[in-house]
Amino acid sequence: AQLGTDTSCPHLGTQGLRRLLWIQPSVEKRLELVKQVSHSTHKKLTACLQGQQGVDADKRSKKLPLTTLAQCLMEGSAVLGDDSLLGKMLRLCGEAEDKLAQELIHFELQVERDVIEPLFVLAEVEIPNIQKQRKHLAKLVLDMDSSRTRTSSRLTCTILWPKK
Repeated sequence: AQLGTDTSCPHLGTQGLRRLLWIQPSVEKRLELVKQVSHSTHKKLTACLQGQQGVDADKRSKKLPLTTLAQCLMEGSAVLGDDSLLGKMLRLCGEAEDKLAQELIHFELQVERDVIEPLFVLAEVEIPNIQKQRKHLAKLVLDMDSSRTRTSSRLTCTILWPKK
């Protein structure tokens, strides 16, 4: 295929590059929408976390209301003793609350790792990088067209007025 007519990736010709640049405004709008949605979703998901974001499991556990409740129930069980029915019930409920707290912490850590962090990277790193690369590509295509025009005019001048 000749240069300028091949639009079947990986090496786009000039027409292919121009086509890419022509659709750029709609792509830019779409990228901006994806960036906004990713950013707002990241913000809302972060607000839903009950533990502190970015903190290890032990520190999260200490500040979680479920853990505090579990400790209170276990302390009540210790005061009443296992020989009473209420003491046994408080111990079992305390253990159950502690397990729920650990599951919640595990779940939040997993959501943070698998959803929240990738959304942040998408909105704050990847999309701005794509936008920067697209602008750079547009500049390079303009530079290439300009160079091609200058070369073409020099060839025309050389053909019309050859050196003697």
